[in-house]
Amino acid sequence: MPLRSVRARDRMPPDTVHHPLFARCYARMSVGAETRMGMARVRERLLAGLTGRVIEVGAGNGLNFSHYPGTVSEVVAIEPERVLRRLAVDAAQHARVPVDVAPGAAEALPVKSEAFDAAVVSLVLCSVRDVPRALAELRRVLRPGGQVRFFEHGRGGGRVMTFTQSALDRTLWPPLSGGCHLSREPVAALREAGFTLGPYRRVMMPENGPALPSSYCVLGTAWRPS
Repeated sequence: MPLRSVRARDRMPPDTVHHPLFARCYARMSVGAETRMGMARVRERLLAGLTGRVIEVGAGNGLNFSHYPGTVSEVVAIEPERVLRRLAVDAAQHARVPVDVAPGAAEALPVKSEAFDAAVVSLVLCSVRDVPRALAELRRVLRPGGQVRFFEHGRGGGRVMTFTQSALDRTLWPPLSGGCHLSREPVAALREAGFTLGPYRRVMMPENGPALPSSYCVLGTAWRPS
């Protein structure tokens, strides 16, 4: 299959997110997690059946790109971290669909309103600075009736685990993990932002192994009301 053209819009003011050390570590770990933790299977379920124009917010190093079905006409992939964005540009060249990798922040997406049929957020809401504002931006850029596909981690487990997650969020975890938070609640945040929740399921990552503070994930769909 011939490679699609890729545009990387990298001319903009200094990056709003700058975690070069974490970005390099994340890029290495995430590639291994595709098979070791079953992330490739999760990405297939996350993106199956999508059609039309899609915006992916927080595209990271572009590991979703190879899983978009051919029914997608275009993906606009927003990634604020420069190291990850460059890796995403490389990944986009091997996608089955046209991918435009662009800088930008989730709280101020550099695209027109109601321009997309679907939006994808994958392990993103844990690290955005302002979750309500980021979700308001998703609503703005989706057409009425457009869908959000999400795979996010957040609060889970019993009292000891949720206490641990909150304690880590107040201390070591965000500065060591590129601004990530462990105790956010993505389903509740989507509902509060005005999205209509569709089917979703709880997922443990890794599926077979010890439960870590970052293991409690949710995979599902939501819609912008018509």
